[in-house]
Amino acid sequence: MAYPDDLLSANERVVIHKHPHWKMLLVPYIVLIITLGVGIWLAILAQDLSWSTIAFILIGAVALILIVWLFLAPFVRWRTTHFIVTTDRVMAREGVIKRTGIDIPLSRISSVRFEHGLIDRIVGCGTLIIESASEEPLEFDDIPQVEKVHSLLYREINDNPDDDFVQPTQQQQQPPTQGR
Repeated sequence: MAYPDDLLSANERVVIHKHPHWKMLLVPYIVLIITLGVGIWLAILAQDLSWSTIAFILIGAVALILIVWLFLAPFVRWRTTHFIVTTDRVMAREGVIKRTGIDIPLSRISSVRFEHGLIDRIVGCGTLIIESASEEPLEFDDIPQVEKVHSLLYREINDNPDDDFVQPTQQQQQPPTQGR
């Protein structure tokens, strides 16, 4: 079974499975390009030095540290962060070494809202805010197509046949009898 299918109960199915928006990777990609560019430029300058081998090793080591720290770590963090809505719950998982997660049953969610500023609207993401039985609302940042996720989550909460809404029975629908 693929992730998150191995986390689901018997009759549960995935409605939405998303990673954070790609804007989270914009700065790491810029750092990668700048690091490679500066590294190549410094290597060209260092090739005429008498100690060029040591300079190449230093440039490579510094570039490798910067790429791992400022590009690879955020990329792995992005790739291992999941926002999942199922027919029964909302799940959020993140991390590789230190794995954290939260599950919120749909029946416990009292309201769902979203926020997105100008930049978020331009790139198509936003923050999803879920209020439940917990003390503080839970905020999920950089959710792609946040308005679509908001409306799908709202529909899942209100269309769940096992929630508190009960259809009136036939006896309750009959008008009261008039006096004789």
